[in-house]
Amino acid sequence: MKRLFYSFLVVLLFLSCKQNSKNVETQKTLPRIAIAGLGIESSTFSPAQTHEEAFHARIGDSIFGRYPFFAEGSNIRKRAEWIPTLLGKSLPGGIVTREAYESMVGETLKMLKANGPYDGLFFDIHGAMSVVGLEDAEGDLIKRIREIVGTEVLISTSMDLHGNVSERLAQHTDLITCYRMAPHEDALESKERAITNLLDRLENNMGKPKYKAWIPVPILLPGEKTSTRIEPGKSLYAKVPSVADQKGVIDAAIWIGYAWADEPRNHAVVMVTGDDKEKVVSGAEKLAEAFWEVRQEFEFVAPVATLNESIQMALNSKEQPFMISDMGDNPTAGGSGDVTWTLKEILARPEFKSKDGPSLIYASIPGPLLVAEAQKVGVGGKISAMAGAEVDDRFAPPLQLNGTVTAINEGDRDAEVEVVVKIGSVNVIVTKKRKPYHHIKDFTDLNLNPKAADVVVVKIGYLVPELYDIRGDWVMALTPGGVDQDLERLGHKRIKRPMYPLDKGMDKPDLSAQLIQASDDLE
Repeated sequence: MKRLFYSFLVVLLFLSCKQNSKNVETQKTLPRIAIAGLGIESSTFSPAQTHEEAFHARIGDSIFGRYPFFAEGSNIRKRAEWIPTLLGKSLPGGIVTREAYESMVGETLKMLKANGPYDGLFFDIHGAMSVVGLEDAEGDLIKRIREIVGTEVLISTSMDLHGNVSERLAQHTDLITCYRMAPHEDALESKERAITNLLDRLENNMGKPKYKAWIPVPILLPGEKTSTRIEPGKSLYAKVPSVADQKGVIDAAIWIGYAWADEPRNHAVVMVTGDDKEKVVSGAEKLAEAFWEVRQEFEFVAPVATLNESIQMALNSKEQPFMISDMGDNPTAGGSGDVTWTLKEILARPEFKSKDGPSLIYASIPGPLLVAEAQKVGVGGKISAMAGAEVDDRFAPPLQLNGTVTAINEGDRDAEVEVVVKIGSVNVIVTKKRKPYHHIKDFTDLNLNPKAADVVVVKIGYLVPELYDIRGDWVMALTPGGVDQDLERLGHKRIKRPMYPLDKGMDKPDLSAQLIQASDDLE
């Protein structure tokens, strides 16, 4: 009886070991993929600097919360063993301090070193980060990551189309893509494409693409002239799938580049990756030629005017709300967000002096001292305090705002505290820290109804979808600031020349594809 019992135990143990072996084997077949990245647009024409806290860095599993396609049980989550490290995403702003950059990079590299080895890495960046004392920040970051993970690891990079692709970045990444829409309604779709390309190449044992074609295109244009809502951007980006979807091609992308930083890498780029040399090369050259051919057709996505002209248009309009983009200090493009010039001009106009004048919402101006005072007096209290121009006072000084506090909202992720001050018929949103106003909820949280206002002034360039959809009419005001739309007025000194449109009469450049060395061939 005992012998039978022990025999039964042996059989159970054998079956259990076999099952465990099967589970281990299954786990081993899943690729190990790390996640890392830093994202920001940094204007080098603004006196502002960006510090580490602005990146709201997520570490470890909290990173998954940024991506709906990484939800527990999702197909993508099941296809790999994911090792998230550090992911930092900041509002656009000034140049990043070296201390902030080194701190976040150091933490990333430490985690990568501790948790290797890896089969792949998802590199989620914007592509327009400038760092004090450093050239080509994303190129530096990916090179330092390579030194930890090795050259055989497959890296797939996802970017904003307003990022910059230096040759160094192109060398160290294997798969690369960027958004195909501006505004970026396809941001998550693009990131998912970058991940899917990575998973497919690992699962099929295809590994690194045989060919990476890179073409620098000497065009430097602001996003407000290159929106894919209108021509020629719409038709130009519509050509990308015809190249990317070919057999033998993995992906294709066009980068507009970032106009408000002054580095040699600031220009447009086309890249195509794949295994069919002829299709990769010809596809890249087709897109680069198409871009060059339409360079003179790019215009602002909406009418543009001086601020005075813009206000007069708004006052004469019967459409509601009439939206004015205060473009020069746009914090979504890298402006400091605290230039007071536009608000000073608005408050000086007689039309807005009376509480019965045309209703105007101004979003927004940082003023931590005013916010603190507003918290003391509370809603309904009278206030007189300074706001704005703590960072960028080149165009106008700090403003003294005298009015009534009509709303206070605490706990916002970016602004921390928001206050509305009513001055005449103007509702001025004052924030503890700068914040762009993109969503209807940003206003309704402050008891403001942008749909019912006569005029809404936002520090932004082209309107994001929610604001675009509610506009009665719209004009983009040519205002001063760190992301001035007049690029010639900014004074680039380090970009490669000639560059269109700064050198309008330049000869046609060589747009032949350059085949970039594979990452595992680098020393």
